[in-house]
Amino acid sequence: MTQGAGDTELSPAELARHLFGFSHRVLRNFLRNHGVLLAGGVGYNVLLSAVPMLAVLGVLLTRIVEEEQLLEVMSIQAQHLAPAHAGLVSEAVRAFMESRDIIGLVGLPVMLFFSSFAFRMLEHSIAIIFHRPENPRRRFWVSAVLPYAFMLVLGAGLLGLTLLFAIVNAFYEEPGLILYLLSFISVFLVFSAIYKVLPIVRISPRRAVVGGLVAAILWEATRLLMMYYFLNISFVNVIYGSLTTIIVLLISLEVASIILLLGAQVIAELERSERLGLPWYTSCD
Repeated sequence: MTQGAGDTELSPAELARHLFGFSHRVLRNFLRNHGVLLAGGVGYNVLLSAVPMLAVLGVLLTRIVEEEQLLEVMSIQAQHLAPAHAGLVSEAVRAFMESRDIIGLVGLPVMLFFSSFAFRMLEHSIAIIFHRPENPRRRFWVSAVLPYAFMLVLGAGLLGLTLLFAIVNAFYEEPGLILYLLSFISVFLVFSAIYKVLPIVRISPRRAVVGGLVAAILWEATRLLMMYYFLNISFVNVIYGSLTTIIVLLISLEVASIILLLGAQVIAELERSERLGLPWYTSCD
């Protein structure tokens, strides 16, 4: 009789051994899927898409909320995107919003198009990780609309965060910790939504939420370590000079992409074990 993941009690030693074996399996299949190479492509496209996407959302949302409040929220979110150079991302968004009248209605669709690059690359990368011969192909119009649907959801989330930040600022003199928690929750929700929606296979909401929480915690811990390293230890500014900012941004985004795709690989392995009727720690090869 095949035992499920929760049918037997595992001793601490057995659990540690199974976790090690499962982690080895995840890393092996992640490398087999060229996960690091995919993460590099995702990171580059996020760098290409982040500023135009935040700028377009900012232009649209300033019709509803105050511009300074919105820019404050974006500045906090940019700290998750670029730990050591969040200010540069914020300044780029601010500069675009100040010149939005020059860009006009013709420029906005172009910016919107460039904003979708990261979602398209991420969709292709997750499709490789979850690939199975029997998987159905996603319809073209769904793939075409999905990035803009995600941006619409991000815009709604950004609006909600801005309103929450305004309420928190009104009631607390030093709201730093609360704003930080709200920002972390928003990252967790984005990761969970990616794990639920982007894979072509059906992912349970519980598994997407757990994956999103683990990925968000891993990224937050990594982000803090990277911020300390780049600000206090790194010699990257000596090596790359004026290119330092771009190099640091690309490294930060690639590391975040590796964590995001590793979380997807974990979910893919769990789904594979469940589909075969095996415990999560049993090798499927």
